[in-house]
Amino acid sequence: HVQERLLEYGNEAISELESAWEQSLDTVLHERIENIVHTIQFNNVKEDLNLWYQSGAFDLLQGALIINRYQYPDLDEQAVIFQIEEIKREIWVGLQYEMSSIEKIKLINHIFYNQFGFNGNTKNHHDPQNSYLNQVLESKKGNQISLAIIYATLAQKLDIPVYGVNLPQHFILGYIDESNAEKEYGVLFYINAFNKGAIFGKHDVDQFLRQLNLEPQPGFYSPCSNTEIIRRVIRNLISAYENLGATEKVDELKQLQDILTV
Repeated sequence: HVQERLLEYGNEAISELESAWEQSLDTVLHERIENIVHTIQFNNVKEDLNLWYQSGAFDLLQGALIINRYQYPDLDEQAVIFQIEEIKREIWVGLQYEMSSIEKIKLINHIFYNQFGFNGNTKNHHDPQNSYLNQVLESKKGNQISLAIIYATLAQKLDIPVYGVNLPQHFILGYIDESNAEKEYGVLFYINAFNKGAIFGKHDVDQFLRQLNLEPQPGFYSPCSNTEIIRRVIRNLISAYENLGATEKVDELKQLQDILTV
């Protein structure tokens, strides 16, 4: 069967298929080619995500870029990495050795939100584009989790210990106090990447959970794994596409979700 053979060839078949698409005016053929190309690219995303997960999921940015590939398979990912490096450089210039942890966060906030103009997307909060890093970097607007991924990536590249915290109905960051392990959950304070990097304490998390009528659990306060973060990105996308009635995308994203629960 021709389609199966083409799928076996994978990436090698894509350029041939695309030139066949360009040379034909047959809309049925166009659709078939588009479906085959999409299947090849989706298989690549599944393989890449599985490899990332099985190898220990060490690089959060890499995980987010793999999810990005689902919607933007032809994206120049180096351009995304370069944009993040550019912001990092600006922060690095202002960093001083004797700065306190709060001062470091205030510097990141100033560069990220004031100088570069990043902000939470409050108008179109459920737009799937809020979850794709290239779109967030371009529009300067994102959701809690995409902004937190960029923020944590910037901080970690500068050896500032900021990690994701998987709070229900909200995603926040924690500044980890490595010198003071007795500190509850190892967190010095929390950061809200969606709200211009606002700094808050454990009592604020307690209050938030009380409002939701949720029992406090250690997982709501302490840093979570990169896998949990990417799982949450996928969950956000599933609910965004469910809102839009895009059932095929929902089904495919559920396949990606399954890879991270093995």
